[in-house]
Amino acid sequence: MGRTSDAREKILSVAQALIEVRGYSSLGVAEICKAAGVPKGSFYYFFESKEALGLAVIDRHWEDQRRDWTAILQSDAEPLQRLRKLFEATEAAQLAGQQTCGTVSGCLFGNLTLELSNQAEPIRKRLQEIFDEQVDLVELVIADARARGEVTVADDREAARSVVAQLEGQVLFAKLFNDPQRLEALWSNCLALLGAKVPEQAGS
Repeated sequence: MGRTSDAREKILSVAQALIEVRGYSSLGVAEICKAAGVPKGSFYYFFESKEALGLAVIDRHWEDQRRDWTAILQSDAEPLQRLRKLFEATEAAQLAGQQTCGTVSGCLFGNLTLELSNQAEPIRKRLQEIFDEQVDLVELVIADARARGEVTVADDREAARSVVAQLEGQVLFAKLFNDPQRLEALWSNCLALLGAKVPEQAGS
């Protein structure tokens, strides 16, 4: 049982790393298995198709990211500080990725959305669900900030969508220009977007 679990984990880890660098469409099952050091038969023991593997990679990545987002956004810090910490963690992750492989990898979900949303319906639907979950997490923080009189948005849900969209867009620019510093504007842009009343205190 342990061996089979190890083999599945190797396939997932290698597939995610390759997808982050090269994208999904150009990868073949044989290449993934060779990089993972497992026989091709092992792949089809765990995954019925390459698309099934893609969905598993997405779920695995979101499990890790959701844990990080939840820890930050549901902490005891003040609401706007939670958002700021999320932006800082995102910038740090992109910088670490650049230092590891030489380029900013961007967001796995955003990359796959651009590449596959018109080609693979199950993947498109799963990405929709994940972005909705991200919006859910951010919406709770914005509602908290609005209840405290720290922001002036009229619709918490739409504001949360805008924050997530801004985060995703800035990560895309960071990838395009291979420059994690593109993410430094997130905080000031977020304050403006939310109509934050006392940005100097929120940022202290």
